Amino acid sequence: MQRAARYSTIVNEGIVLKFRNGKESGIAFEYVGVARRTDRHQIEFWMTALVRICRQLTGRRLPASRVQVAHQRNGDTSEMSAFFGGDVMFGAPVDEVAFPESSTPVALVGADSYLNQMLVKYCEEALARRETNRSPFGLKVENAITLLLPHGKARVGEVARKLGVSQRTLARRLASEGQTFAGVLQSLRSDLAKRHLADEGLSISEIAWLLGYQDISAFTHAFKRWTGRAPGEVRQQSS
Repeated sequence: MQRAARYSTIVNEGIVLKFRNGKESGIAFEYVGVARRTDRHQIEFWMTALVRICRQLTGRRLPASRVQVAHQRNGDTSEMSAFFGGDVMFGAPVDEVAFPESSTPVALVGADSYLNQMLVKYCEEALARRETNRSPFGLKVENAITLLLPHGKARVGEVARKLGVSQRTLARRLASEGQTFAGVLQSLRSDLAKRHLADEGLSISEIAWLLGYQDISAFTHAFKRWTGRAPGEVRQQSS
């Protein structure tokens, strides 16, 4: 897992893997230059693939001690829980899968030290040649806002703190991309509202909460301002 985190950027710079080791060993998925809100199926795929690969490499059905994803999901998730070996937390601050400490000192089935050394050498050479592409700052702001919206904390000061910059720096970097914090927030809310309304498992009140509104009337007023129609009307037309 540690090497997967180190070398994953060679083939995919949109999702950076962060290895975490301690009482648990796991991988956190960090989105860079990619809007996290549009990516639900892929993150679930990569999490199940990671766990499956670990089980195949060790020849053991390793249970995950913790699985959490940033997006919301309604309905029956028992199949996912059964696969991972425990409940999956939805609406979490970060996408992450971890194994208990007791699972970490497990030997790999069919380990080949010569092949390992050769591949590590090639990966290090590829990593040294790779040019890091800096992603638009606006997407980082958007991803930070997405996680804060349901908690009603999607304010410029809180987002700046999450990104480790001052409010002035945040505004300046957004301006360099022709954007403002208010514009990013409104665009994100509008897009998320339309996506959530297409999910019949979410009530209007739940959608209002997910977007950071204290009541339905505030959400309805904002949605009418964006689209000229009420949320219920849009849902009826799409059903």
